[in-house]
Amino acid sequence: MRTEVRAFVADGPLPDEGASGEEIDRRVEQLDAISGPVTAQEARALADCFGPDDCHGVAWTLLHLIETGPNPVLTVKPEPDANEWHDRLWTRAANAGLVEGD
Repeated sequence: MRTEVRAFVADGPLPDEGASGEEIDRRVEQLDAISGPVTAQEARALADCFGPDDCHGVAWTLLHLIETGPNPVLTVKPEPDANEWHDRLWTRAANAGLVEGD
């Protein structure tokens, strides 16, 4: 796993929209340092970094970066109470025919 991905993952999930601008900017800089495509291992690790909301759009950037890697990242449909971003990844993979949807 590349150093940039390890650093992003080590800082944990994205903060919520109530985080300071400095914290959000720092995470954006970390994310921008990761070039696609990502490896399958990197995509799985990055998928654990979604926070509770879209973090002022940063979660969409993370989702798109994850999707540069081998798909699907999630091979089992998330539970109903799973993070909304895991559900989005699953739904997008199902819509693309990469996994069998409902």
